[in-house]
Amino acid sequence: ELCVKDLHFEEVPVRIYLSKAPAASKRRGVIFFHGGCGIFGSIRSHERICRYIARKSNSVVVSVGYRLSPESEYPAQTLDCLTATESLLKTAQNHGVDPERVIVCGDSIGGTFTAAVCQELGNRRDIPKIRAQVLIYPFLQALNFNLPSHQKNAFIPFLSRERTAYFLLKYLNKDCSMKEAILAGSHVPESIHLKYRKWINADLIPDRFKLGYKPPLPASFSPQVHEETKELFHIRVSPLLAEDAVVSHLPDTCIITCEHDVLRDDALLYKKRLQDNGVQVTWHHMEGGFHCALGFFGYGIFSFPSSSKMVNHIVNFIK
Repeated sequence: ELCVKDLHFEEVPVRIYLSKAPAASKRRGVIFFHGGCGIFGSIRSHERICRYIARKSNSVVVSVGYRLSPESEYPAQTLDCLTATESLLKTAQNHGVDPERVIVCGDSIGGTFTAAVCQELGNRRDIPKIRAQVLIYPFLQALNFNLPSHQKNAFIPFLSRERTAYFLLKYLNKDCSMKEAILAGSHVPESIHLKYRKWINADLIPDRFKLGYKPPLPASFSPQVHEETKELFHIRVSPLLAEDAVVSHLPDTCIITCEHDVLRDDALLYKKRLQDNGVQVTWHHMEGGFHCALGFFGYGIFSFPSSSKMVNHIVNFIK
């Protein structure tokens, strides 16, 4: 049913999926950034997902093979995603895509890249505006690892609280022995805590998600850890820290969260920020869902109900 092409957008490898059936007009375009902590994953790892989205939404799907860390140092990953998105927006019609209907989509750190790309391109006037973004259990902030979802899901398989900090440091090519200091919050000076507590704060999480939550004790600040991890405060790593002037220009958004996910509250906080800034948000919460569930889509008996539900929510939003 699909025509599949491997191309390069400038230097970035992409795989394009489009229906073989003739189209009466230009199709919508979906640019997809795979998850994997910026260290793992590939175009191939998300092949089933992209094929399904292309078929069911009748869209041209562009899956991006961005460079991986640590072989390619941060921010090469975000830059590749930016390059691929700009290229599609500029050359959309060459690929049968309506440039006014381009949607950016990603899971896990792919959701981080999606948020960062939409923020960076939001005020550009020289290229078409992105129509919408889809954030699937995204990582969005590296200030607070003691939110209710971090506590509740600290030991959940696939992405525990400890592994989140470890992979984050590995992605940034930092000393992973700083993991415990990061989890405690020792990398955040009081001035930054005060500046961002209006956006990153357990009080902003709906009560139904805070059962059993215990506010953590204040951590002692470590200037050395702070100095070595300053990238954690950059909006390319922590899109939740973007100013309102940036957030207010973001496109319509679909956010998918999972019950058993340390990153659940990142997405809930971003959802609130988007809505507070007048952005239209569609939110789906997967009861029983877990981080990485999307990666099991299409594997028969090894798939999960939440995997199929997620993909169908994505398709319905795109349509």
